Amino acid sequence: QVQLVESGGGSVQPGGSLRLSCAASGFTLDYYAIGWFRQVPGKEREGVSCISSISRRDGTTTYADSVKDRFTASRDNAKNTVYLQMNSLKPEDSAVYYCAVVKYGSSCGRYYMDYWGKGTLVTVSS
Repeated sequence: QVQLVESGGGSVQPGGSLRLSCAASGFTLDYYAIGWFRQVPGKEREGVSCISSISRRDGTTTYADSVKDRFTASRDNAKNTVYLQMNSLKPEDSAVYYCAVVKYGSSCGRYYMDYWGKGTLVTVSS
């Protein structure tokens, strides 16, 4: 059974940090591009980061401008898990965060990912 399970969300004050995890089961991440997305109620889901598949772009990572230099995405193929380290969090980072994968992907887009997790809630508030 293919599954992506996010964890690590929670409440944090502005300027704080969180690390999200996304554990994959039922398949291996090696040949997948991995995206982190986030969504606020009433708004479209937006891309946060994307790690391309090793087979397509050697695992290149890209970030949305809004999170560049604050967030770091990484993958641990041995653990079949991906992470999103979020530092210097701002209230506007509050959202449900999702991980998603697409096989042999060189990029990530919310309309063509193969599998999605159910999300984890991040709240940044004082």
